[in-house]
Amino acid sequence: MTTVPLPFRRNRRRGGRDGSMIHRPNFLVYGLLIAFVLGSAFPFYWSFLVASRDSSMLSERVPPLLPGGNFLSNAAKVIDTIPFWKALGNSIIVSGTVTLTTVLFSTLAGFAFAKLRFRGRNILFVFVVATLAVPTQLGIIPLYMAMAEFGWANELEAVIVPNLVTAIGVFWMRQYTVEALPYELVEAARMDGCSMIRVFWHVCLPAVRPAAAFLAMFTFMQSWNDFLWPLVALDATNPTLQVALEKLQSGYYVDYSLVLAGTTMATVPVLIVFVLLGRQIVAGIMQGAIKG
Repeated sequence: MTTVPLPFRRNRRRGGRDGSMIHRPNFLVYGLLIAFVLGSAFPFYWSFLVASRDSSMLSERVPPLLPGGNFLSNAAKVIDTIPFWKALGNSIIVSGTVTLTTVLFSTLAGFAFAKLRFRGRNILFVFVVATLAVPTQLGIIPLYMAMAEFGWANELEAVIVPNLVTAIGVFWMRQYTVEALPYELVEAARMDGCSMIRVFWHVCLPAVRPAAAFLAMFTFMQSWNDFLWPLVALDATNPTLQVALEKLQSGYYVDYSLVLAGTTMATVPVLIVFVLLGRQIVAGIMQGAIKG
């Protein structure tokens, strides 16, 4: 009769329905997870630390590790220096609209490419994926000329309309729909008398909800942090938040406490979105990992 060493037995227990052994993480795993969490959170903490003090702390040999009491005054200076509230509202409008339309249109296109049979489907999908190889910078000049022709120069429509749907979103939703939604389920719904729109709304959307949440988070972050195209398409009187924050470091002297105070304030909406969609995002990642 063989015995299992005690250190190994402590890391597993019976918990499966079939009586199989489930391994429990040991102290090394928890230590690595804590290290990764601290490493990921440190840049945000350092930004808040500098934002709560003045720039003189950066020249100290041993910088303080605890926040100061100047964050509110630095935040007030940021609001007085740039059109913060207008830029914040523009970023919320742009990022929210782009996120909603990208998730909706990408899910529709992904469902069509994955489950509908029509002539030229594969060729069209390859064309959509091939657009990912085209650098964004190549299309800035013709895109700006098109926006000017439509009368959208210096308007939010110039930032929203070109980003209503993305190729990476279509690709992501198509690949997820292929695995998450069986053909038999679609055919059963059709045999019960459902139209294709009802099949999409009542069958497809519940199945791909984790992927849609992940795409929403990814799209919101990408749109929120976009700087190049809003800088070209919008002027100084109607900026997004990232373009407005650039003014804080455009002078001869850069006050990093103000810059990082504005950066910290601009990060809060992203954290709120992550908290709201975090459970669905984790579910989508775990489900994709299990299927892989």
